[in-house]
Amino acid sequence: MKAGKLAPQQLERLVLGRFAHRRSDVLVRAALGEDSAVIDFGEEVCVMSTDPITGVATGAGRLAVHVSCNDVAANGARPIGVQVVLLLPEDTEETLITQIMDEVEQGCEELGIEVLGGHTEIVSRVTAPLVVITAVGRAAKDRYVTSAGARPGDAVVVTKGVGIEGTAILATEWADTIRRAAKKKDPQVSPEVLDALLRNASAFFEDISAVKEGIAAASFGVSAMHDITEGGLYGALFEMGAASGFGFRIDKAKVPVRPETSAICEYLGLDPLGLISSGTMLITCPDGDGLVKHLDSEGVPAFIIGIVHEQKDSVLVLENGETQAFPQSVEDELWRFLAGSSS
Repeated sequence: MKAGKLAPQQLERLVLGRFAHRRSDVLVRAALGEDSAVIDFGEEVCVMSTDPITGVATGAGRLAVHVSCNDVAANGARPIGVQVVLLLPEDTEETLITQIMDEVEQGCEELGIEVLGGHTEIVSRVTAPLVVITAVGRAAKDRYVTSAGARPGDAVVVTKGVGIEGTAILATEWADTIRRAAKKKDPQVSPEVLDALLRNASAFFEDISAVKEGIAAASFGVSAMHDITEGGLYGALFEMGAASGFGFRIDKAKVPVRPETSAICEYLGLDPLGLISSGTMLITCPDGDGLVKHLDSEGVPAFIIGIVHEQKDSVLVLENGETQAFPQSVEDELWRFLAGSSS
């Protein structure tokens, strides 16, 4: 199998379709397009989500905390803590364990949450450190949001810019490759310009949390939310479409792409709209203009990029006056780059 998420059909056949037992107090359960479970706790709900970090070494502990907490914030829940699982190869030094846990603690401090427990083990079959985080959050029972609530006519809104996480990973882990690709495309580009580009792009890790906008959007009243992770904007749209049963019309010219993301993707031949983007929230709302103003008042830039439409399982992207339909199964551009680099 290829590295990355299972295709939707595989996920349904091999994983989700095998669950039969149900409980009445599980309000949102495992399903295509839903990254968190929502559990009835009376006047409040408990929201839980689990994520691994597999594509990055630097800052993996902090990143794992934020990625998982973004998932619960996409349900409008405020994170309260995380469970941490570390699976480590036999040649692991103690200093690496303390480094990862210090990174985890940094992420928790930034969000005002706590490590609730977990599991740490040296495993002979593991060849590289694997960090898995389960985030736990809480929300009022009448205020949580899902991926399934999008409705035709809703505005489609994204925050900050697409490709944030992928840009930071590439700039941090593959700086020399970017320098070589840049010189090949533009022999006149100076080392100073490339140094500034990589420095600014690496700093995107500081924008990796989408908790603030998730909670702010939920308080405004939105129809659906989904944080943009693997598969980038395309993947998030298809997952939200699978959950809601509707499709999307997107104007590519309106999708916010930061200059650093645009430059790095151009050098490497990648599509920024398909690049992993923890830190960016995808939101649908009947009042898109009002939501953008509300998020702006909270210090979060937001952009209307299209609308929800009735055609199921479709993402239609307008570019240069032409509309293109994208296939349901979208390989993340980061995984495509890594596969090409290792071949």
